[in-house]
Amino acid sequence: MKVSDAMTPEVQLCTPDDTLKDAAQAMAALGVGLLPVTDNERLVGMISDRDIAIRGIGMGRGPEGRVGDVMTADVKYCYEDQDLDEVSANMGDIQVRRLPVLNRNKRLVGIIALGDIALVQSGNGTGAALSEISRPGGQHTQV
Repeated sequence: MKVSDAMTPEVQLCTPDDTLKDAAQAMAALGVGLLPVTDNERLVGMISDRDIAIRGIGMGRGPEGRVGDVMTADVKYCYEDQDLDEVSANMGDIQVRRLPVLNRNKRLVGIIALGDIALVQSGNGTGAALSEISRPGGQHTQV
């Protein structure tokens, strides 16, 4: 099974110039904790609710702070035509629960979460990935 079989194709985007308030409100409205950040149709980062809390509020930035100042610029991603087993193993290795999905032209076409994989794939691959993601001692890039 391929990533395109499980991913969510409709993704809310934000830009580096959007405010932290705008990003937080979009996350709340969608019930998500992560938004891709694009600039001129290119993926330039990801912003999470944790980024807003730690790098935003925790560092004294208010609701008018900019997404580009707190986003994670080192974006891990996968391709829509990759195998789900490969991607879920990779998610475990790099300790992430969600990845943006790109086509081979490096255009954002969706997002995949560990929960999406669990819904379409039986077996213990998702459990193995979750146990790797949840292991203590991983590298944290919040500071």
